[in-house]
Amino acid sequence: MSWTDEKVEKLKELWTKGHTASQIAAALGDTTRNAVIGKAHRLNLEARAPSKHSGASVSRENKQIRRGPAPTSRKAKFQSILLDKNFEPENPKSLEELTDTTCKWPIGHPNEEKFYFCGRKPEGEFPYCKLHVLYAFQPKGTKEEVLDKEDEVPEFIEKKVKSSA
Repeated sequence: MSWTDEKVEKLKELWTKGHTASQIAAALGDTTRNAVIGKAHRLNLEARAPSKHSGASVSRENKQIRRGPAPTSRKAKFQSILLDKNFEPENPKSLEELTDTTCKWPIGHPNEEKFYFCGRKPEGEFPYCKLHVLYAFQPKGTKEEVLDKEDEVPEFIEKKVKSSA
């Protein structure tokens, strides 16, 4: 296909109206989408003409991004538990003293003399207390600072965070 002045003008007109390269190629008839993109580039037309399907009448400056409430960070959840006046203090236990009613979170390194287990009351069916459940069970595929999935956080933590806010 050769680009005549008439076809170039038609390309410019349709491009500025927000038609896609495929739509312009179909309107011109004997050309391809890639040929349209290449010619638009050589003509220095704006890099991304607004598409009819993406709401071309609204400029980028006028668009407002609507976001839900900000997800609560893991750090905020830890702080809300630690600030709880009724939060149980550690009850250091040795390996021999562990039972089903003690938190099994290790503190320190087993080779150290001061090594012990947390010893607080475990939360529900978890082997750890409220604080150590936050450390142990992290949602899959999310960064440490942000939790997206509500159902992966134990219910007691959600209640505590909401009540402290």
